[in-house]
Amino acid sequence: MTVKIDENELLEAKEKSVKVGAELKKVRGFALGFIIPVVLLVVWEAAVRFNLLDAYVFPAPTTILQKIIELAKEGTLWGHVGITFFRVLIGFLAGTVAAVVLGSVVGYFKWFEQLMDPLIQAFRSIPSLAWVPLFILWMGIGEASKVMLIAVGVFFPIYLNIVSGIQGVDRKLIEVGKIYHFTPLQTVRRIIFPASLPSFLVGLRSGVGLGWMFVVAAELMGASQGLGYLLVLGQNTYSPELIIASIILFAIIGKTTDYLLKSLEARALKWQDNLQNQL
Repeated sequence: MTVKIDENELLEAKEKSVKVGAELKKVRGFALGFIIPVVLLVVWEAAVRFNLLDAYVFPAPTTILQKIIELAKEGTLWGHVGITFFRVLIGFLAGTVAAVVLGSVVGYFKWFEQLMDPLIQAFRSIPSLAWVPLFILWMGIGEASKVMLIAVGVFFPIYLNIVSGIQGVDRKLIEVGKIYHFTPLQTVRRIIFPASLPSFLVGLRSGVGLGWMFVVAAELMGASQGLGYLLVLGQNTYSPELIIASIILFAIIGKTTDYLLKSLEARALKWQDNLQNQL
């Protein structure tokens, strides 16, 4: 007796097994990322419980969690998180648009790089806090100065990665485009953009990370809401649990945004035959 095997069924079974394997890898990677934070939290909690750490200086994780829950019940937590996220989002978008426009022109035209890049690199060397008094003088202590400071922080890593990505395109690919008589627009769309996309996406991740760092400096400029404001409030009221709670919230939200951009990067670069896509 012979058993006929449907090729379509075999292909479907193979595709299912591949999908299940990919999902298991994602779950494993997600679980591995939690091992060290959980171990650190357990050690931290034990150290406070056994009086190895001063509870006033280093409150236990459970105390910090209670503080976060308390802020949530009061209804103030979401307002602080929301306004901080809004500032980072607007600053990130503004900095990204400026970096894409300027970085694309600088990367594509050599003469424009020679004209503009020295000035931009000089501005990049200026510490973030040095901009604070100038932005306050120009725009006051309102939202405009805060968003502008975040945009400045976001701009530089994205700009550098775009310029590096465009200038790093293999000249042989450009020659292939000339052989096929690509127009300049076709060359940009079909060769330069895909080849520089990995650098651009890395720049976005670096930019959003700096955006969360710069928002702290921005919210020191007379803010009455935001996670940066909670840091200052915790300092003024001698509440280390509030300070550490704000820091942890920054870490959680920052990691979440980075994870979203990393997922976007993985989807956008599926076509690449590299080590990451083989894992």
